[in-house]
Amino acid sequence: MRYSIEGVGGLPEVGAGVDLAALIVGAVDEPLADGDILVVTSKIVSKAEGRVVRADDREQAITDETVRVVATRQTGEYTTRIVENRLGIIGAAAGVDASNAPEGTVLLLPVDPDASARALATGIRSLTGARVGVLLSDTLGRPWREGQTDIAIGAAGVHVFDDLRGQADASGKPLAVTMPCVADELAGAAELVKGKSAGVPVAIVRGLGHLVGDLDLPGARSIVRPADRDMFRQGAEEAYDEGYRAGFDEAQAEGPLRPE
Repeated sequence: MRYSIEGVGGLPEVGAGVDLAALIVGAVDEPLADGDILVVTSKIVSKAEGRVVRADDREQAITDETVRVVATRQTGEYTTRIVENRLGIIGAAAGVDASNAPEGTVLLLPVDPDASARALATGIRSLTGARVGVLLSDTLGRPWREGQTDIAIGAAGVHVFDDLRGQADASGKPLAVTMPCVADELAGAAELVKGKSAGVPVAIVRGLGHLVGDLDLPGARSIVRPADRDMFRQGAEEAYDEGYRAGFDEAQAEGPLRPE
């Protein structure tokens, strides 16, 4: 099997209210075809949706986007916050980011990335007649690993998993848990041709048409692991503090210790 990924350059700066579908279709060199997958940097979607706030309001924006604080680390006067945001994504600063944002502003993630991906896929399919899929990508760090990679935060018309459970590997052994997250793999691969400083916010993946389907397929929200299966819900300091408080409260409820 062979596939290719190419960046879509030449897109102008995106402003609020712009028709992204028309903008992308107009910038594509080779006409889109059935089975193509577009990986779109979520920042241009945020710009089109007006998800821009003043840089002075960044800390408040992080707080507003946060559902749960997972871990914090103090470095000098700066506090890094790893949080769960309202999309269920766990990362630094709730996805609030100043990179590739207009001067003096920061960008918030789209309100509903899956809905944004569906709207974009619907528009592109209507304009081209091609049955394409759309992934929205954003950059995150990973636990226990240095550096960052792009992941899918929105999806439409793309199978986000390649579910191999119940099949056999090359040695004939049954696969019990193997379920590659192809949406994240594609987002990371597409970043290799988009880059952070090249001004290429869209990439086209060709040759993987078997991953493209109807627009009502589960979106990227289905990738988020449910809380009851999360084995690492807190940072070390936060877990210690919670355990200390629980023990202290239990001791208080039992009353003061009496000498034998």
